[in-house]
Amino acid sequence: MEKNIRKIETQEQINTFKKVCAYARVSSDKEAMLLSLSNQVSHYNKLISSNPKWQFIGVYADEGISGTKEDRPNFKRMVNDAKAGKIDLIITKSISRFGRNTETVIRTIRQMNALGVDVYFESQNLHTLSADGEFMLTVLASYYQEEARSVSENMKWRIKRDFEKGILWGARDFYGYKVENKKFIVVPEQADVIKRIFNLYIGGLGILAITKRLNQEGIKPLYSEKWSYGSLLQTLKNINYTGDLILQKTYQENHLTKKKIKNKGEFHQYYVEDNHEPIISRELFKQASKIRIQRASRFKTNVKRSVSRYPFTNRFRCGCCGGGYQHKTTEYKNFWLCTTYNVHGKEYCNASKRIPEKSLYVALNQYLGTNEFDEARFNKKVDYMAAQSDNKIELHLLDGSMDVIAWKNSSRKESWTPEMREKARLAA
Repeated sequence: MEKNIRKIETQEQINTFKKVCAYARVSSDKEAMLLSLSNQVSHYNKLISSNPKWQFIGVYADEGISGTKEDRPNFKRMVNDAKAGKIDLIITKSISRFGRNTETVIRTIRQMNALGVDVYFESQNLHTLSADGEFMLTVLASYYQEEARSVSENMKWRIKRDFEKGILWGARDFYGYKVENKKFIVVPEQADVIKRIFNLYIGGLGILAITKRLNQEGIKPLYSEKWSYGSLLQTLKNINYTGDLILQKTYQENHLTKKKIKNKGEFHQYYVEDNHEPIISRELFKQASKIRIQRASRFKTNVKRSVSRYPFTNRFRCGCCGGGYQHKTTEYKNFWLCTTYNVHGKEYCNASKRIPEKSLYVALNQYLGTNEFDEARFNKKVDYMAAQSDNKIELHLLDGSMDVIAWKNSSRKESWTPEMREKARLAA
C-alpha cells in the first residue's frame, strides 16, 4: 500500500518577540567613566529598539563598581528578572564588562543557559548558547581574571612606592577636611566643630553626651544624618586632625573580593609628620587619648567573658537604616532587633521590627525545606539577610540573586512560656 504523505504548514507565530536587554558597567565613578557608561546605555537603546523582532526590556547598568565584585545591584536585578522569565537575550560589550571573576561569570552563564537565556558578548562575537560557547567563555574569562590580577599587582607596587614617599592614596573628604589633588584642605566651619568636640571631651563630657548635643543643635556629620557613638569615637581617634598622617592603615584582601582589611602588622605602615594643616595640636590629641583610655579602663574586669556567636551574626542587616541586627535575650524569649534602634531609639530608626527568633527559624526552615534549622545548608546558600518593615526578609544569595521570605508575629498564647504561666497562676 503506497504511503500518503502531506506537509503540515507551520502556523504564523503570535507574540514571538524576543525579550532583549543589555548589561553595562564601569568600574569608576569618575566623569570620563560615567560618560562611557552613558554612551553604552545610549548604544544599546538604539541597537535593541531598532530590531523589529526584539522587545526592548531595558539596560541594566552598574556605575563605579568593579567587575571582580559580587555585589552589583543591577547585575543581581538582571539575573533575578531572567529567572522570572522576563529576559530571553542579554547583550553586553565584553566578558570583562560582564565580570572579571571567572567563577562568577561561568556560574551566571550556566544559570542563564539552564533557563534558555542567551548571553551575547559583542567584542568576542560569542553567544553562550552556541555549541562552543562555554568552552570559549571559560578560556576568555580566565584570561580576563588573570589580567585583573596583573593590573592589581601593578597598582599595589605604585601605591607602595608613593607610601614610601609619603604620598596619599585613595582618601576621600572627611569631617574637617576636603581632599584636593591628594592633599587635605581645612574646611573652617567643620574645623570649629572638631575643636569643640575635643574641648568638650577633655572638659568632662562623654561621647554620648557630645553626640546628643551635636544632634540637638542640628550639626550633621559628613556622610549621615546624625552623629552616633561610633562616628564620634572615630573622630576622637583620628590622628589626621593633628596634621600628621598614617599611611596603609588598611589593605585589600585580594583582587577578586577587594575586601578592605585593617592592617594589624601584615604590611608596613608609614607615619608622615606635618603632612597638612592641623586642626588641633598633638598635645590636645594626646590628652584626649589619655582620657579615653582612662575612662575605658574603668569598665574593664579580669573576668573573661564568653562571646556568643549566633548563625546570623554580622550577616543580618536592617533594611530601614542600613545598620546591623543583633541577637537579644530576655527572661522569657529571644529575638533579633536593629542595633541602631536598640542603642539610639526610634529617632534614628523608626520602621524596623523586632523579630522573634522562633518566627525567624520557622520562616527559614520553610524556605530551606527542613524541619530543624540547618546552619550548614544556610551557609552554602545565603550570603546575608536584610530585614524589611513589612514582616519580610530579603535573602541575598551567594549566587548573586535574591529571595524573600515572610515571618509571622507570635500570637499572645504562643508567646507565653511555662514559667510565665506558672508565675501568673501563683499570682492569681
